[in-house]
Order: sequence, then C-alpha cells, then structure tokens
Amino acid sequence: MRSPEESLLNSDTAWQVLESHAAELKSRHLKDLLADSGRFESLHFTHEGLLLDLSRQRLLPQTVDNLVGLARACDLPGWIEALFQGEAVNNTEQRAALHTALRLPASATLEVDGEDVVPKVHANLERMAQMVDLLHHGQWRGYTGEPIDTVVNIGVGGSDLGPMMACKALDEFEPEQAESIEVHFVSSMDGSQLAALLEQLNPATTLFIVSSKSFTTIDTLANAATARRWLQDASDVPDEVLVSRHFIAVTASPEKARQWGIPPARQLHFWDWTGGRYSLWSTIGLPIALKVGIDNFRQLLAGAHGMDEHFRRAPLEQNLPVLLAMTGIWNINFLDIHAHAILPYDGRLAHLPAYLEQLEMESNGKSVRRDGQASTRRTCPVLWGEVGPNAQHAFYQLLHQGTEPVMCDFVVSARRYTGQRETLQRQHQLALANCLAQARVLALGDAALGTDQDDSKPWQRYRGNQPSTVILLDELTPRALGGLIALYEHKVFVQSVIWGINPFDQWGVELGKTMATQLLDVLDRGDHPRADFDQATNGLLAAIGARRGNNA
Repeated sequence: MRSPEESLLNSDTAWQVLESHAAELKSRHLKDLLADSGRFESLHFTHEGLLLDLSRQRLLPQTVDNLVGLARACDLPGWIEALFQGEAVNNTEQRAALHTALRLPASATLEVDGEDVVPKVHANLERMAQMVDLLHHGQWRGYTGEPIDTVVNIGVGGSDLGPMMACKALDEFEPEQAESIEVHFVSSMDGSQLAALLEQLNPATTLFIVSSKSFTTIDTLANAATARRWLQDASDVPDEVLVSRHFIAVTASPEKARQWGIPPARQLHFWDWTGGRYSLWSTIGLPIALKVGIDNFRQLLAGAHGMDEHFRRAPLEQNLPVLLAMTGIWNINFLDIHAHAILPYDGRLAHLPAYLEQLEMESNGKSVRRDGQASTRRTCPVLWGEVGPNAQHAFYQLLHQGTEPVMCDFVVSARRYTGQRETLQRQHQLALANCLAQARVLALGDAALGTDQDDSKPWQRYRGNQPSTVILLDELTPRALGGLIALYEHKVFVQSVIWGINPFDQWGVELGKTMATQLLDVLDRGDHPRADFDQATNGLLAAIGARRGNNA
C-alpha cells in the first residue's frame, strides 16, 4: 500500500476534481440525464447473473471515471490485496478481517501468522456437516431418547441477523431431509421471544444453538440460562446430560463455552478474525445449513467466493462492489444525501434491510479515521428499509414528496415461481412492475406520465430526481444470495478505504454494554441513587424502585 502521506495528497486532488464536477452536475435533473439513449448501456454492469443498474443515479459516465480516480488515489487496489492476504486491516485490534477465507475452496491456501487457515476452516465446516447430517436423519437424541425435531438459535447481532436473513431468503430450497427440523431464532434480551416460544416447544426434542463469539455476551447468555432452566424444570436427569444433549456452542472462545457446561464435542469454532456481522459464512451459519442442507450452504459460500474473486481481480471500472460503493460516496459526499433506503421487491428478502443496517452502520458509522484524527467528511448514512410493496404503503410518501433526499437500492429477481401456478407467476410480475414503476417515478417525477401536469394542484406534483440503484438477480438461489451479500460486504470495505476509517471494529457499542452491566448490579441491589450517576439516571432508578415497591 502507498504511504499515508502520498495517498492523502493524491486523494485531495481527486476530491477537488469531483467537487468541481458535482457543482456542474447538481442542477441537472434525472429526467434530462435519462433522455440519453445510450445511458443504460453505459451504466449497467453484470457478474454471474447479477445486474447492477446505475442509470438512475445522478451521474454521468465521466462521474464514474472520476470516482474510480478517487479510488485509485486512495490506493484501493492495495487495500483490497491487503484484505485478501490477511494483513491486519483491523488496525485498532491488530488483526486480519478474513471473512473471505471462510468461503475459500479446500484446495486454496492462505497463511496468517505463518499458519494456513484454510484446513481449519474446512475441518469445522465438515464437523458442522456431520452435525447437520445427524439432525436431519433423526440420530441426535434428547434426554428421553426421542429425536430432536426443533432447533432454537440463540444469538444477537451478526449471530442472529445473518443466519435468520438467509434462512428466510432460502426457505424454498429446504431439502426433504430437513423438513423434520423446525428452526427458530431468539435474540431479544428481555426474554419475550424466548418465553413465547418455549410455551410451544417440547423440551425433550428441542436443541439450542448458543452462538457467541466471546461467549460473554450478556443478551445471549441470559437467554441460554433461561433455556437451560426450562430443560431442568422439565426433567430429572443430571444437568451435564441435559447440556450435552440439548446445547451446541458456536464460538471463538471454546474454554468459556466449556466453563458454561458445553463439552468440546458439542462445540463448533470460528476465529477472532471473523467479525460478528461477517460471520454467517462460518459455523455461525449452522442454522442455515440445517434449514437448506449442507449442499445449499456450500452453494451460498461459492456465490460469495465468486464475488470475492470478481472484487479482487476485476478492473475497478467494471468492478461491481467498487461501483456500488463509489456511487454511494458520490451521493453522500458530493450530493449531500445522507439517507439510504433498502427496498427488496421479494418477501423472501424481508430481513435484508435489517441485516444491511448492521453491516453498514456498525462497520462505517465512525467519525474517527484510522490515523486517530476526526473525520472531516460525512461517513455512513442512515440505513433503513422494508419489503418494497409494504414500504409503498408506509414511507414512500416521504421518498416521493418529502423534503429529504434519499438514495434507494431496489433488489428484485427476474424469475420466480417457474413451473408453478400461473397466479403466483402473475404475482411476481406485479412485484416486478411495482419495482420498476417506483424507480421510474423516483427518477422522473410526474414527467413519467408524459403529459403536462396541473400546477394548480401542487400537492399532486412529483419532483423526482431521487437517485436509485436497481440490483437485478436472474433468480434468488443460494449461490445468488451469497454473491449479493458479498457485494454489500465489499461495498462497505471500499467506502471505508475512501473515508479512511476502520470498518472492522465496533467500539461504539462497547461503552453501552459496560454501563448496562453496572446498572444491572445497581438494579439487583436496589441501592440507588448513586452520586456518580447523572440526575436523569438517578431519577429513573428512583421511579423504578418506587413503582416496584407499589406493585409489591
């Protein structure tokens, strides 16, 4: 990689070029830009059945060239190679970020600190496959000897959002042998999810996956403890038998899991170079493999690996993650757009917006650069989203006629329900029509109608000029989903390089966890208020105590 001083000098010049270009382009409306007959041809890009359409972005091919120039000035190719080579790109924690290693084929090699990590990755993948096989064939037995038929994944953050999103997205790919297993997800620390679920389950046939990198996450361990007590209350067998038959630990801290009571034979491992929000490719993906089968899980990995290779090898000008990321940089830093809506037009992708909220905002929601200095530029925007047809009846009013500029990502597949009922195929056509219509109106405004509008009714006017990207999949398969997720992962990394921040730590969540532990002790003891707490906290603690006393 280039020296920081050289990169800074080169990037400052590239920023200035883009600032001048933005000043010229800001006054141009998308309806005028879209009048160019060659626009779609020059601003759409493809890779392995995924089409990235940037033609409704407020930019020109020249803009893309200038953005690629900025990426080069920031030494993006050097950073990409550093990521894949296992260098310590997570500088605040002095470790690599090797989620890409989790989807390498078994024939590959990658040395980190003098050790090839690929054999360990595939050894754990094979152990996971063996567990999946036992469960799918009714050979994993609970404390009564009955086969396990229900699996509950207990996790939070990346240990919950990623597997849950993938299971929902790939539900149609469930193989016959997986139909005997129900998979559920629990993450809420208040116990509401778990309490409602346990009322419906049979303790003798329920298995819990405790997914925690550190095996100290209080949310996850609280739910695990409740599950353990539920099993104890339902049986009269020794606790070590219950834990051995009804719990699996997926962790990077095997000793902590053993101390909790889960023996090594009931553990799956991953490593500290796997960030939580990048971990569904690891053994954290056990629920995915249970839901869709190990072969489809391997297809998910293969799709991500295909996008990895594209990201690493393709020229920046044709590189989908780079182009998606740099378009975001253009909107955020040059067009002053700081809200981003994720709009899948496919109910199977209902959890994709929440997944991307964590991926992007936990990664790039930073205001301090790698060099320790405060960032002078805007970084990650606010992300939110919903399945498109539902969102149309919720917040599209703001998108079409509000005061806030918003960039949108539409995600949809060209094919669905092939060979199924005509009515279902018609419903997919309806989703496609709505997706394209909304992208069209956001861009063109009421000019999309092709007729003069009544200026005497301004409340019925649509200004348009809201930029959007359309990501079109051939069809939603395990391989396609793997490529889609990896596309967004690499987009996040590219933007972190341009902003000069570290996307792989999350110090912003740590203080809250520490303070929560301190306050839990205070609430347990009931000895409040405290002189070292602020007035608002002491006031609420007193109010809680009074109300508990009144209820007693």
